[in-house]
Amino acid sequence: MNGEESKAPLLVDLFCGAGGLVTGFASVGFETVLASDIWVPAAETYQCNHLGHRFVQSDIRDLDLVDELKEFQGCRPLVIAGGPPCQGFSSAGARSANDERNTLVSVYAKRALSVDPDVIVFENVEGFLTAEGGKFVLDLLAPLVEAGYKVRLEKLNVANFGVPQLRKRVIAIAAKRKIPVPLQISTMAFGMPGADLLARDKPNVKGIIEYLQQFQIDSESDSLSEVRRLSGIEYERVSLIPQGGTMKDLPEELQHKSWGTRANRRVRDGIVTEKRGGAPVGIRRLKATDPSKAITSAATREFIHPEENRMLTLREAALLQTFPVNYEFVGNKSEIATLIGNAIPPVFAAVLGKAVKETLSADMVTDTNGGIVELSLTNSTGMSPALARTKKLITANIPDLSNPAVERLF
Repeated sequence: MNGEESKAPLLVDLFCGAGGLVTGFASVGFETVLASDIWVPAAETYQCNHLGHRFVQSDIRDLDLVDELKEFQGCRPLVIAGGPPCQGFSSAGARSANDERNTLVSVYAKRALSVDPDVIVFENVEGFLTAEGGKFVLDLLAPLVEAGYKVRLEKLNVANFGVPQLRKRVIAIAAKRKIPVPLQISTMAFGMPGADLLARDKPNVKGIIEYLQQFQIDSESDSLSEVRRLSGIEYERVSLIPQGGTMKDLPEELQHKSWGTRANRRVRDGIVTEKRGGAPVGIRRLKATDPSKAITSAATREFIHPEENRMLTLREAALLQTFPVNYEFVGNKSEIATLIGNAIPPVFAAVLGKAVKETLSADMVTDTNGGIVELSLTNSTGMSPALARTKKLITANIPDLSNPAVERLF
């Protein structure tokens, strides 16, 4: 390790999944000293791509960070990052308020605080903000503020940061005696509320076809590039859906029998319940010149290629998540689809990493109290009842929100 590398801030990635966050942070100069995940496909995928990294396959509740990091304590700036499994919060599929994974938010906060890091990073899905009326947001913020960290929490769209995909994520950066630096927006995107409001003076993010055409893929040697063959009614449906179209654009006799039921579900409060399922679109054809819709574990079953009568391949899904073209994924097709869909896009993670590095380099502030310096729950002009409940809960439980010096809350 040369002198320049030895000065790199240290990163610990909990719930590392396929390694999207580490890939992005490494590209902007972080040294990963520990990664951890409990799921076997995640563990094998991570270690396959990040040779030499220290990895612990463990439930976070059994992970003693103090012991694991004792040789690194105090030698360089330390950053703890993580995103507890999102399925308990996600609006993309079934949702359960009693999902055991939801409780991992408070566990994550406690484990991170146990080693007194310089910065704590949290990442999750949009549904995290409204689950249980905001309870899980409070589970994250309250211990961080009590421990003296100043926190910036925002809902962002990765399309505003160079990712060819409309994907909302919740990001929190917490720092001791420093004001967390915001992520730098670089691109604008149409197709989802809010994505075009924050970057009117920026160039458009690349569309799907322009982005994918950058890569040379050897489809014969890359199993993730295998195209699923369609036939019969399945092919007929796909061939008749136009760019930007969904199942509703098909003649009724070609619509899947489940679509009518899904289309009648209505989300009154901004939350998808365990009985409602996902958005009522069935399959959809993506637009060639637009960024992709959010890549989930179902992307290769639901997203039609913009210009060809087939579904996206796993490799295309990984590329739209901004993984390198040679990134390897270990597991069966279903597990790989989940690894790709659950990942934080590395290009977005790199922007996040830059903000964290700038935070580490920022001047210390004299105020040693914890607090919230930014809490942005929506980029739209209005606020849903669900978000309003979250705001009310946080305001009632974190007194710092009444501080008149904090001007840009919510």
